[in-house]
Amino acid sequence: MNKNSDSSDRYVDYLCPACRAEGMFVFHEQKDVPVHSVMNMPDRKTAIEYPVGDIMLGFCKQCGFISNIAFNPKLIEYSSDCEESQGFSPTFNAFAHNLAKELIKRYNLYNKDIIEIGCGKGEFIISLCEIGKNRGVGFDPAFVPERITSEAKKRVTFIRDYYSEKYSRYKADFICCKMTLEHIWRPLDFIETLRRSIGDKSDTIVFFQLPDATRILRDCAFEDIYYEHCSYFCPESLTNLFHSCNFDILNSENVFDEQYIIMESKPSTRDNLSSLNDTKDIEVINDNVLSFEKKYESKIEHWNIRFQGLIDNNKRVVIWGSGSKGVAFLSTFKKFNIINYVVDINPYRQGTYMAGTGQEIVGPEFLREYKPDVVIVMNSIYVEEIRHDLNAMGLNPEILAL
Repeated sequence: MNKNSDSSDRYVDYLCPACRAEGMFVFHEQKDVPVHSVMNMPDRKTAIEYPVGDIMLGFCKQCGFISNIAFNPKLIEYSSDCEESQGFSPTFNAFAHNLAKELIKRYNLYNKDIIEIGCGKGEFIISLCEIGKNRGVGFDPAFVPERITSEAKKRVTFIRDYYSEKYSRYKADFICCKMTLEHIWRPLDFIETLRRSIGDKSDTIVFFQLPDATRILRDCAFEDIYYEHCSYFCPESLTNLFHSCNFDILNSENVFDEQYIIMESKPSTRDNLSSLNDTKDIEVINDNVLSFEKKYESKIEHWNIRFQGLIDNNKRVVIWGSGSKGVAFLSTFKKFNIINYVVDINPYRQGTYMAGTGQEIVGPEFLREYKPDVVIVMNSIYVEEIRHDLNAMGLNPEILAL
């Protein structure tokens, strides 16, 4: 970004994908980032040579939405080679299981029909169907059938495809979409499609979970900005989107240490519900947008100094967490040739390599012999879980958490 340019030069002629207003304010750019973070890379050469794309974050002052306006959907491929599952972490599993129980209790989801859009490897819809004896349909091109062993599998149909209007014949009492909307390039088109598919079934509950851009902007969580995430929502912009598509909001809150927004809604029986939030709400997002680049430069400088210190002191360093945060972090600091290994408890990631930078992904047991001096944890919510695993191996390295 040209720091000397007038702010008016940072507006681009681009229709907001969430409200179709004209013009977006560009506030952050990154060049040549891996276009996939969780596609398994079979060898180091493939990982290093994996295709890259650009990030150019644009902010809509009308609705508060943030979009990567440089996003090219033709570069994205979701298949069974994607390994996005967080289901090997006790911390995450406890969160997901409790969430399923709460939703079932709140909406009396017993012996009901459930749809999950973007079901990944199927863990959440299986949990909903196990606990509530429900029936389900899950949509995801990355689904792997043999990963499901639950008895509830016989009550769930998995469709290895993207959800679209051609599947509107599938009706449900509860529709959920977790950690998927942020991957959708045209979110207004998508939610309009969903609303048409629901039709006049006004008692359908619609549940969405996605990253909260409020925290990303406020804390400059640059590790949560990566190519697959082309859409960024704060609670205000998410509310605007659902109101514009004629949904009533039943509940909206931050969960998982404020990392996620969860929103529950149902089709509105009223017309013309498309009112935007108070402009004061958008101004708060705008303030965070305007201060982001300065925070980013400061945070990058902090880590540059930290890495140089580790190099000067001959520290042995590993990253814990090979997912998207890890790829974003390592891609940002790839000039420092200090990290050779990335740890992940997901066995389906072990033995593969980090997109863009090529570090080998290893299991925790590898650290018994490697004995790192420093472990950089990609998500602070997992620090205690990781500390426990390290101590169980007789290791006590310094832990740095993002």
